[in-house]
Order: sequence, then structure tokens, then C-alpha cells
Amino acid sequence: MRDMVEIGMGRTARRTYELDDIDIVPSRRTRSSKQVSLAWQLDAYRFEIPFLAHPTDALVSPKFAIELGKAGGLGVINGEGLWARHADVDAKIQQLTEVAEKEGTEAAIVLLQELHAAPMKADLLAAAVAEVRAAGVTTAVRVSPQNARALTPSLVQAGIDLLVVHGTIISAEHVGDGEPLNLKTFIAELDVPVVAGGVSDHRTALHLMRTGAAGVIVGYGSMQGATTTNEVLGIGVPMATAIADAAAARRDYLDETGGRYVHVIADGETLTSGHVAKAIACGADAVMLGVPLAMARETPGNGWYWPSAAAHPSVPRGAVLPYAVEEERVPLDQVLNGPSNDPFGSLNLVGGLRRSMAKTGYSDLKEFQKVGLNVRG
Repeated sequence: MRDMVEIGMGRTARRTYELDDIDIVPSRRTRSSKQVSLAWQLDAYRFEIPFLAHPTDALVSPKFAIELGKAGGLGVINGEGLWARHADVDAKIQQLTEVAEKEGTEAAIVLLQELHAAPMKADLLAAAVAEVRAAGVTTAVRVSPQNARALTPSLVQAGIDLLVVHGTIISAEHVGDGEPLNLKTFIAELDVPVVAGGVSDHRTALHLMRTGAAGVIVGYGSMQGATTTNEVLGIGVPMATAIADAAAARRDYLDETGGRYVHVIADGETLTSGHVAKAIACGADAVMLGVPLAMARETPGNGWYWPSAAAHPSVPRGAVLPYAVEEERVPLDQVLNGPSNDPFGSLNLVGGLRRSMAKTGYSDLKEFQKVGLNVRG
């Protein structure tokens, strides 16, 4: 195969690409950015912008989920995070960031693990869900494959709209200490749509689509410096290739089922509006943002960020790092819609994506997935 290279005698590897390895190719047509629609629909739920927030307590509180929902996106609450374990989450996060600032990220990880050792309380999580529901925006909660069966009934009773079954790398069947979680059976028994991930290749994406998932997440929230899964497990996700693989799986599944469309959500290395545009161009329907949203004043992390995997009790895979000091933080609306004084694309993410689509002549997200691409070098 042309994309296979020999890395030693008898051992080959596939050549893959990150988002920074590719460029979008302008076409013969341009259009006004006012003619561009960024809307997409997941099951019965319509969103005006293709942005989800990574399910970490650094970003998504009930308040932030409401603000992002009103802005047209989706905030995903971590159903196994601090909002499910503590009544005074803001105080706990302040304590965490103070430890990180004074003692460093290793001390912060120890505290994060201690905070996550507290038992999960269904009433706390139900209250968080109720707060978001009362605001009239779509309510989504993330659970791990290990705890999906135990936590989901109370979440459905609380009134969630979407369930996100999310791990670093997920499969159609999770084998644990007890009875395996068969996602196909699990999803079939639910009355709410399920988004599942992350995946990194065509085969795993196709298997997840066959479970009945409404959406598949590609990647695991990898952000340079913040996520350490590659260092800890040796697992990496080259996002441009992985998204394209998942998009190919989506086409295969569409043909296989005679028309069932499963949405592909990119979760990793989307730091700028240019990265967002490239992720959509590779085949994503939406992107799950991490670090870029840490600049928003409405986030509970006060400019600090850590991925959800950072709290693992024995194999943490993320750092607690500052990404925006107080004077650099701006309203969420400015992160999404500008105005921007940053020439590198960290602000006005919506405007950057909209202009990228307009400059290449495309008016909606599905059409933009057909844009030409170049590989650098």
C-alpha cells in the first residue's frame, strides 16, 4: 500500500497526518460569509454552531453548559467529575488551581485524584442536569464505558437529552471486571440518543456506528502539553487521518444501512479556527473544543485547563496547566464570535470557520467536507 512505510526489517507502519500537516485548497468560487450556515443536527437536536465542549470540569459547569447552549453549541457535563461528587465545586476548583500555581502540576494531579475519590452522588448530578434543562438548552452528560450501565438510569430519570459514552479509546464491547458492556444492546434499550468515542481508525469507527450510536467521537481530547496519553500509553491519534477514516466509515455505514447517517465529532488538536476548518474539511460534522474555551470567563477553571483523563486514580493522562491569566480572559461570545485582536485564530472561532468556508465557496458544513486538501512537504 502506498501509505505504508518500512520502519525496520519485517515491520511496517502506516503514514498518517495531523491537522497541521494539511491545508485547505481554495476553489474557483468564493461567496459572502453571510451566506454560510454552520448549523447541524444530531438526532432530534439542532445546533447553530458545530462546537461541543470537552467534558472536563475545567470547562463545563451547568452555567457554562447553559451559556454555550444559548450560543448554539453543546456543553457536555462530566457525569463522573466534580459536579457529581461535591456540592462546593467552585471552591474545590479554586483550591486545585492554587495548588497547581504554587506547587506544580504533579501536586495538582494528586489533589484532583483525591477530589475524584469522593463518592458520586446521584442527587448532585441530577441537580446539575435540572439546572441546564430549566434554561431550555440541550442537556448532555458524559459517562465512561466502565460506569455507563450503573449511572445511565439515574441520568435518564433526571432528564438528559443526550448521553455521551466517552473514554480515551472505546470499543463496541467493553470487557471489565463484571459483565461486559455491549454498546449495541445498551443503546437499543435507551430512549435517548448516544454519542460514543473516542476512536482512531476506520474499523473501530464502523463498529461503533453499528451499535446504533447517533455520533462517534474521533480522538481523545489531545492538546499539546495538556494531554499526556501518548507519553503514558504510547497511543496517539493523528487527527487528519483519523477524521478522514471515520468519515469513510460513515459512508460505508450509510451504504450498509440504506441511509442512516452517523455524525463524526473531532476531539483533539483543534486549537484555532484554522484547525476547526481543517477538521470539518477532513470529514467531521462538529468539533469538541478543549483549550480554546479555557479563555472564556464563564468557564469554572479560571483560565486553567485539564482533560477529563487527568483525574484517573492510577494512570493520569493529563496536566493541570494555565492557558489564560485573568486579564487575557474574555467573554465566551468573544471566543466564539469576536471581535478578535489575535492574528493566530484563537478568538472568533465561528467567524474564522465561516470565512474559511466562504473563501472556498461552500455554504454548509456537509458541502465543505468535499473541499480540496493539500499535504505539506
